[in-house]
Formats: sequence, C-alpha cells, structure tokens
Amino acid sequence: MRGRILLVDDNPNDLELALVAFEKSPRAPEVTVARSGQEALKLLGAGDDSLPDVVLLDLNMPQMDGLAVLDAIRAQPNLSDLPVVILSTSREERDIRASYQRGASAYVVKPVEFEQFLSTLSATSEFWTRLNRHPQRGGGTGR
Repeated sequence: MRGRILLVDDNPNDLELALVAFEKSPRAPEVTVARSGQEALKLLGAGDDSLPDVVLLDLNMPQMDGLAVLDAIRAQPNLSDLPVVILSTSREERDIRASYQRGASAYVVKPVEFEQFLSTLSATSEFWTRLNRHPQRGGGTGR
C-alpha cells in the first residue's frame, strides 16, 4: 500500500520540485496538493478514511499561514494526533520553536540544492509513510 501525503504549499516552484522528488522516491507516495491553508483544512475535513499519513506544511502562505493551519488541525479532536511536518525555507529559531509549541511533529528545512532537496523529501516521505506508526483512526486497521 502506498503512503499518503497532503502537501500544503502556495509556491508553484516548490510544489513542482516536491512532486518530482516524490516521483523519484523508491516508493512513490500518493500525494494530494493543497495550495492554501483553507484548501488543506477542507481536504482534511472530508473524513477519517481519507486522511493522509502525514501533512507536509509550508509556513509562509498568504491569508492563512502554516501556524494558523497547524492550530486549526490541532483544535480538531479527529485530527489532533495527525502527523504534521513543517517543511519550510526558514531556519529561524522563532519559527521552529513556534511550530513545536503548536504541536508540529517535526520541522524540516527545505534544502536549496536540488539533489539534497530530493533526498530530504524522499527520507521524510519514507519515515512518515512507511516507518512511523500512529494510532488507528475510526476503528480501522491502522497504518
């Protein structure tokens, strides 16, 4: 079974690079793209059976930034334990600290160099969709 990722990013270039990276991954995950925080929350509200294994969330988005999206996810009981990984260009300590304080599962800095970007996303995908285990949702068989 392929892992499922919700990729939330408003930058078309970053989205394209990420999708290429996932395609080149040894075990390419099923990736759903949300181009805004509002779109991500709408997709996550569709129901437990359609939830991804992990949300990869950009911090810097217009209208609703990544921290606001993270707050909204953590405020919903059915999403409170959903893994959310911040995937950002920011190396700022205040961004890292704020992300963890709001319940981020991890914080990954997007590498600038393409090959490093590929390997970072591949490793992130492999961990969260294959190696990590989290609680079963809705009495299902778990992932």
